[in-house]
Amino acid sequence: MPLLIRNGDIVTADARVRGDIYVESETITAIGSDLVVASGTEVIDASGKLVFPGFIDPHVHIYLPFMATFARDTHETASVAALVGGTTTFIEMCCPSRNDDALEGYRLWKAEAASGSACDYSFHMSVSKFTDVTEAQLREIVADGITSFKVFLAYKGAFGIDDGELYQTLMLARQLGVIVTAHCENAELVSRLQQRLIAEGKTGPEWHEPSRPESVEAEGTHRFTTFLENTGASGYVVHLSSEPALRAALAARARGVRVSIEAVIPHLVLDRTFAERSGIEGMKHVMSPPLRDRRNHAALWAALAEGAIDTVATDHCPFDVSQKRMGERSFVEIPNGIGGIEERVNLLYTHGVSRGRLDLQRFVDAASTRAAKLFGLFPRKGTIAVGSDADIVVYDPTYRGTLSAATQQSRNDYNGFEGMAIEGRPSLVTVRGCVQVRDGQFVGERTRGRFLRRTPNA
Repeated sequence: MPLLIRNGDIVTADARVRGDIYVESETITAIGSDLVVASGTEVIDASGKLVFPGFIDPHVHIYLPFMATFARDTHETASVAALVGGTTTFIEMCCPSRNDDALEGYRLWKAEAASGSACDYSFHMSVSKFTDVTEAQLREIVADGITSFKVFLAYKGAFGIDDGELYQTLMLARQLGVIVTAHCENAELVSRLQQRLIAEGKTGPEWHEPSRPESVEAEGTHRFTTFLENTGASGYVVHLSSEPALRAALAARARGVRVSIEAVIPHLVLDRTFAERSGIEGMKHVMSPPLRDRRNHAALWAALAEGAIDTVATDHCPFDVSQKRMGERSFVEIPNGIGGIEERVNLLYTHGVSRGRLDLQRFVDAASTRAAKLFGLFPRKGTIAVGSDADIVVYDPTYRGTLSAATQQSRNDYNGFEGMAIEGRPSLVTVRGCVQVRDGQFVGERTRGRFLRRTPNA
């Protein structure tokens, strides 16, 4: 059925205009006023509301074997949560370990997603080792429409790669026009610090952050960008959490290194005191990089406002209370991760736009458009334009609510942002013209989502 969204305040990364949007056959076919539409068109009155392009989360984990367990969400539950929060596309990290075959892992991740996603999706392909078959496998994966790799400079022995493998990955990525995303820490330092703290009897969740301090993240960021500088590859630092790491990335960019920067919503609104709570309450907030001292917030928000930080993602990776309790004896055994795929957009609007830290255009850019451009989805995704996919969010800035596990869509049994107030939420969300959410409730097709093949553009 054709769809007309009328009288909305249409906001993209570079414009804001009052008007109507007409949708036919999954795409936006007209933007203007007093549009002539087909009979039988569904009409949505967006008066008093903001109309955004569908939001893109460029960093999520859904199917993930990790630390002897699995992340809690399925593609169905995670995609419904994403849509209720206004996210219409996500890019999942495909993360086979060093002991797994990369191509088999990629096929497994694709099959898991194909079993049912309500929103569109793609993948970053992790490179967890570089052997004599890796190049051929990665070429096949890129030919299938994957235009971004992921490397871990952490998780020694599991996902982490050494410097030689990093060099090989970046050289291949440059040749293929693929952007390389990186978890930037120093695996050896983390391992040594963990061992020392445990030997000293420091086993609680409050010691997770000291085991991978800001200096370790800054070193990993500097090392990654140095490799980018000397290979000519394009890079993307994921979940940057601290001012020292930010300085390292910006210094590289000033030297001409092609590096983009991602922040994630937990590092913008939470701080290390959440993980310093005793027992399970602290364990709930263990993630890597860890939650940092609040003094980092100002630098991250300022860099985000000016566009120096390109995107805001989630690193969505929920583990339930029973899984977090695996680390009761030692913080090194706590599964790392927190949810956020449903909360990201509303928290970014509340703490960014409503607090005067972000203007509306930068908000859209950081939460949608910049990711679409970096990862080969623009202008199909990330904007409201004739010919673009009709992924549209009608946003009610007058809504007031509170985040809670009792109302979330994720399968997890707690919410890392429990009790936080939000100012605004999506009142209508479409995926390629199909209404998937109305007034905070999922009402659409649970298998609407499609795998998005992308073209290299790094």
